[in-house]
Amino acid sequence: MKYLTEYRNLEATKSYLKLIETTITKKWNIMEICGGQTHGLVKNGILELLPDKVQMIHGPGCPVCVTPLNLIDKAIELLENGVIVCSFGDMIRVPGSKKSLLEAKANGGDLRILYSPIEAVKIARNNPDKEVVFFAVGFETTAPANALSVLHAQKEGLKNYSILVSHVLVPPAMEAILDDKFCTINAFLGAGHVCAIMGYKEYYPLAEKYKIPIVITGFEPLDLVQGIYMAVKQLEEGIHTVENQYSRAVKEEGNLAALKVINQVFEVGNREWRGIGEIPNSGYVLTSEFKNFDAELKFGISNIKVPENPDCIAGQILRGIKKPYQCSQFGKTCNPSNPLGAPMVSSEGACAAYYHFSNNAILK
Repeated sequence: MKYLTEYRNLEATKSYLKLIETTITKKWNIMEICGGQTHGLVKNGILELLPDKVQMIHGPGCPVCVTPLNLIDKAIELLENGVIVCSFGDMIRVPGSKKSLLEAKANGGDLRILYSPIEAVKIARNNPDKEVVFFAVGFETTAPANALSVLHAQKEGLKNYSILVSHVLVPPAMEAILDDKFCTINAFLGAGHVCAIMGYKEYYPLAEKYKIPIVITGFEPLDLVQGIYMAVKQLEEGIHTVENQYSRAVKEEGNLAALKVINQVFEVGNREWRGIGEIPNSGYVLTSEFKNFDAELKFGISNIKVPENPDCIAGQILRGIKKPYQCSQFGKTCNPSNPLGAPMVSSEGACAAYYHFSNNAILK
């Protein structure tokens, strides 16, 4: 398949691994932002093939993982009060404070698992006597579709449709990580799918402020090792700029049509990140014009606050402070069948990646 098969080429991947080995002279810590990149690194055994001087640190780029506990509890409360709640499949097994969405469904809640929020608008149209809420989780990548669902509902005059918003933004999270006193990161692999929507102009100020290389990177083995090489090359040369390894999918200006839709429905606001806390201006909230589609306001559930599980170190893993295998519960009380936190559930979670693909080995 064009633009895919060639990025899984073993010989080309080996050649970039060799370039990394011959270029690197110092130890460097590189954080891959996206959970899809983490899975690519672990699943393809790249962590074991990199030189010892390259330390990959796994970042917070798993939208399911950073969705705060209280938002899951809010979705469950809606289910238990007769609301039809629609969600992507990766959210349903993430534990809330007492149960997951899947467990709430087993107790009689009307939970619909969808591939698109537009389907939720159709459900609202076909069930005019029922309230329908779409659980709008994700980074910038899923924001256009969620915004479109609101625009469709508005156009159709649907009063029974709303969204429970948990949209977070990557650059403010990167800045929060860099400001952390425990931060040891020397370079970033930027999230390719996010940049396909947003572009990468907003990364230039970060690279300049923190004197840190940022390489927008894809997800296949060749993408990853090429992105790592580009980051190492910058570090070894003492430069810090934004480069685009994922040029086949990402343009500097982003997807202008998608950005127009996002900016029509959402505005930037404060957002809580699971295991990290509130980060100023790090998420999307509905603009005043579309506040009637805000499920938290509509159902009066904005004040639900719950503590995190004290046995789960997801926050430290998401900030790159610890690796999954450094958690005392990893593979024991916490596993995909009985997850203590979202990183063990999500298809992009670091804990799930290590559990499924590393044979629980202690990797770099």
